[in-house]
Amino acid sequence: MTTLHTPRLTLRPITPDDLPRVLTYRNDPEVARYQAWALPATLDSVAGLVSDQPLGAPGWVQRAVTLRDGTVLGDVALNTQGPQAEVGVTLARSAQGHGYAHEALHALITHAFTDLGLHRVHASIDPRNTPVAVLLTRLGFRHEGTSLQSYRHRSEWTDDALYAVLAAEWTA
Repeated sequence: MTTLHTPRLTLRPITPDDLPRVLTYRNDPEVARYQAWALPATLDSVAGLVSDQPLGAPGWVQRAVTLRDGTVLGDVALNTQGPQAEVGVTLARSAQGHGYAHEALHALITHAFTDLGLHRVHASIDPRNTPVAVLLTRLGFRHEGTSLQSYRHRSEWTDDALYAVLAAEWTA
């Protein structure tokens, strides 16, 4: 199981003990607004986030984002498909605006390129989620395009903005 460390954070597998906290922030309407999971989230629906799969295993692999004292702030995810992967991040509202998402994603993406040898990492977001668009741009992602009204989300047609960065760009 892959665990990553930054100056302030640990990215570690989500455990069953974390699930009540995960359930709380995933049911916050502001946190869930641009996320794809069904609401309300239930213990059964978040139980699938508990996994002993290493980062880089095919499909979505989640990691709890915790302070060094163990406080769960949110989670990050890597969805590896061959030499590429999609990333995602979810933080409790109280953890937003402190640079934790930047720090956690930076560690995750560095791991993806350096340790896993991936070629490309991308993120798909609702373009109304301006803070995440700014975050991805600050991390060095480029906006590759937006598909207009390309999927139904919470009873409305929603745009989908694609951001990506290549390994050669990241390591430069």
